[in-house]
Amino acid sequence: MLVPPPTRLPASSGAMRQGLRVAIHAPTRAFSASVARSKQRLVILGSGWGGYEVLRGVDKKRWDVTMISPNNYFNFTPLLASCAVGTLEFRCATEPVRRFSPKVTAYQAWCDKIDLQRKTLQCMPATPPISFEAQSVPQANATTTESPGVGSGFSVRYDKLVIAVGAYSQTFNIPGVKENAHFLKDVKDARAIRTRILECFEQANQPTISDVDRRKLLNFCIVGAGPTGVEFGAELHDLIHTEMQAHYPTLARLAKISLYDVAPQILGMFDQSLVKYAEKSFSREGINIFTSHHVERVEPGRLFVKEQGEVPFGLLVWSTGLAPNPLIESITELKKDPKTNSVITDEHLNVITKGGDIDASVWAIGDAAKIESAPLPATAQVANQKAKYLTKKLNKLVKDQDSPKPFEFHNQGSLAYIGNWKAIYDRSSDEGGVMTKESGRLAWLLWRSAYFTMTLSVRNKILVPTYW
Repeated sequence: MLVPPPTRLPASSGAMRQGLRVAIHAPTRAFSASVARSKQRLVILGSGWGGYEVLRGVDKKRWDVTMISPNNYFNFTPLLASCAVGTLEFRCATEPVRRFSPKVTAYQAWCDKIDLQRKTLQCMPATPPISFEAQSVPQANATTTESPGVGSGFSVRYDKLVIAVGAYSQTFNIPGVKENAHFLKDVKDARAIRTRILECFEQANQPTISDVDRRKLLNFCIVGAGPTGVEFGAELHDLIHTEMQAHYPTLARLAKISLYDVAPQILGMFDQSLVKYAEKSFSREGINIFTSHHVERVEPGRLFVKEQGEVPFGLLVWSTGLAPNPLIESITELKKDPKTNSVITDEHLNVITKGGDIDASVWAIGDAAKIESAPLPATAQVANQKAKYLTKKLNKLVKDQDSPKPFEFHNQGSLAYIGNWKAIYDRSSDEGGVMTKESGRLAWLLWRSAYFTMTLSVRNKILVPTYW
């Protein structure tokens, strides 16, 4: 068998010779490009203590995250009372949602309906409707549907859903509360309260006002003697006896703070000894406490109390507890608590249908949810711990890792500021620990250090102690 001689290449074609050598001796390889795996869409409803913590900690490289909330910021609620009286500036109590853009898609909108079968959300923008005729460009993940007179609604699809919409302020359907009272759940509320306090003093300072009307204008009423109401009353007392005393010396002596509650005592969640300490401190500082009092209706500048009759006021702050969110009330497929109407979840925070089945793609946390086996109070501490647990669970789930450990709540105690550099701290319901109850200046230091530690951004960790 004759083998043909190898073909000789010109000396000038060294590169060609080298390329041919590689082509002859290189083994054959089959190249294939696998299709990139698309991210699962995680939708978070609400930017409160639960939703914002999930947004912060979830793995945004593995999840396609969408945030839907009527606010484009997180409210640090324990500091709202300080913001309302000017101790802190408003930006100290907020954290922007947009800091996570563009990794996160955020819509400032309300979610009106959840379709658990189709895994879609019907939403309505929380921004004012546009007035010109040109239509906005549809978002990539949204399908627009017209809603006459309100604006353009849209739907969002989800693979996994976190319900953290929180709750509204409870008014018990008392006439006139929504129209004539101020609430303290948002930084906008704190801004309105601060403006009204200054208005009351400026109105009372007019030379045409009688002393009787001055006392009416400078009567500040607070309905609800829980931690929010008590802390606001304490902060307001500090303001009147410091700044207002310096700028309005004659008016500050006429100012009066009245605290109302239907319960037989204030701060019902605290130990009895701490409650007595707070009541004694308030009585020394001139804050009037009216327990077992029932508000019948509210009119402009007038509060009608069953036990007292007509009570004139310049400012009314309402903090009587929580009412269910309208979105939670609209859900009919899920199991709910008959008393609070909160969504019932299992110990892994997954929602439970009315038939008793677990929806593995939907979780509910915060004030809108309650664990069936271990009911917990609707506090920021509980919502934050649930969010941290769920964040770890989601980050393991996206990696196909199992996390069978159920949620466990670790009580870190309750704090309340009672004015004049004094506070109370209670962890007596939790077994063990070094400090279970504390009051006075030491509890005040603990109160400030706890809130300073809990502030989320570096900016606020600098701003808060600077204003303090």
